[in-house]
This record gives sequence, structure tokens and C-alpha cells, in this order.
Amino acid sequence: MSGEVEGWCFRVLGHGTLTSLRAEAGGEMSHQFLYDSDEQGIVVVKVRSDSADRISRCLQIQRIAADADFPCARPLTGADLLGPGLVISAETWIPGGEMYSGEGVSFANRSARLLAGLMEILESQSPTGLGSPPPWMHWNPPTGGLWPTNPEIDAMDQGLVPDHVHVIARAVSERLTQGVLPLAVGHGDWESQNLRWQGLRPWAVHDWDSLVALPEAAIVGAGSGAFASTAIPTLATIESSEKFIDSYQQARGRRFTEEEQEVAWAASLWPALHNARGESLFQSPPVALDALTCQAPERLQRAGVL
Repeated sequence: MSGEVEGWCFRVLGHGTLTSLRAEAGGEMSHQFLYDSDEQGIVVVKVRSDSADRISRCLQIQRIAADADFPCARPLTGADLLGPGLVISAETWIPGGEMYSGEGVSFANRSARLLAGLMEILESQSPTGLGSPPPWMHWNPPTGGLWPTNPEIDAMDQGLVPDHVHVIARAVSERLTQGVLPLAVGHGDWESQNLRWQGLRPWAVHDWDSLVALPEAAIVGAGSGAFASTAIPTLATIESSEKFIDSYQQARGRRFTEEEQEVAWAASLWPALHNARGESLFQSPPVALDALTCQAPERLQRAGVL
């Protein structure tokens, strides 16, 4: 692949040198390279399997955020096809910053307020063009099944997944598909591993390929459950999730309705459900599974399910 990437870089960015980049954030969905361009300096080049139309919309929204001085890389190109099913683009490089490891209420407040700032920037954006959300946010797949279709995952022994994971997932899916809340544009992978800080100041938000069109309360709720996840995904404590949701509302200057509160708490469970299923299928340590098992009853009660 590197030969094709280098050729594209030369045509679009001018003469330079290509090196592979070890992904630190947002790397699971893309291959990343550094291109030291004679004209533009060092830029990041991303290659991913996706729709060029969807990636074009993500880049458009990312550029809007960057233009509003939100801490993120600025796209330098559009989305081009590198080969069958492969989309390539380039953006500015923002090295440095630290990933925060912790899930206390102070970090919940800080993370939630950063998300609120982004949602305010994007509130006028149309939710069209973003397609289906990623599987950790996709609780209503069009197939009517419980989980989004994934041939590799679906071929595994589903009996490894504890029954209560399916039961909770069905309850959450049904609650979230009942809603009639308007769609909003937001970041669909609001995990600590995708954020970088310099002290208390946000330095960079990564993984803009994970933009979603979902109800605002669902985006906030999912973030409230996932915000503390680093390399090993987990589920934040209920206290921290509550602080996240409250801080978001304070920053936006609007209280959620009862319906939005319930949607937020329901959505807080879905990334953990996705991760718990994955842990079971791959027989990994049950970090998300244990947290989910412990917290699900109260979260479901807050979601109006129990």
C-alpha cells in the first residue's frame, strides 16, 4: 500500500518523504502515515476502508470545527479513492499532548464541557451524509437484528456471550429506537484515548471518521459511559456518568427533558455492551463485562426501562 500512498502524496502534496505512523488515537479504523512535504511540512495521511462520500462529509465537518478554533487537525485535502474501497486524505499533524487516564468526576466535567463546545459548533450542521453509526453506537441496525452485521464477528461462537448481555442489549435497543428526538451531528467515539491534553487545556481531539448523526442526548449519553476508556475500553462509574451528563447540560445552558435524560442513560450502556460482547467472543479479560454486569440495573432504571 505504501507505494500507492506515496504516489498520491506526490501528486497532491508535492515532493516529500513518506513514513508509517504508529497510531495513538483513532488508529483502529485507518492506516496512518506521515508525509514530510517540501511545501506544507509534515502532514498526516489517512487510508481507510469506507465510503468516499461519507468521509468527504466527515472532513467537511472536521474543517468547520477547525475553522472555529476547536482543537483538532485541519483537513488539507478532500477524500480521494486510492483503490477499490480505500479512501485517502491528508490533514495537519498535531503531535504531543497527553492522554488522561482516570474517570473521576473532575475529568468527567472537563471532558463533557469539551464535547459541549463541539456540539455547539456543529449544532447548525445537517445530519445528512454520515451514514450508519459505527457498531459501538449502532443500536438499531436495519437488518432488524440485535447487533450490526459483521461477518467475521458473526461467524464466531455467539454462545460465548453471556445471556444477560443480549438481554440488556435488547432492552437498550428497544428503548433507544422508541425515541423521536431530532438528529444532531456529533463525535461518536468520545473516549479518553481519542483526546489529548496539555495540563487542563484540550490539545487535540482525534478520530473524526467516527462522526455520527444521532440524537444529541444519545451522543452525550454514550460519551458519559465511554469517556474514561483508554487502550482497554471500560464503563465509567455511575457517579462519573452522572457528572458528565450534568456538566454537559450546564455548559450548553439547557436542561435535558425527561425523555432526553432517559435516552442519555440508555445510550450510556451501548458502547459497554459492544465491548462486553467483544471481550466474550475473543475471551479477553472481562473489564467492560464486569462493569456492565454491576451497573446495568441502575442505568436501565434511569433509562426508564426497569
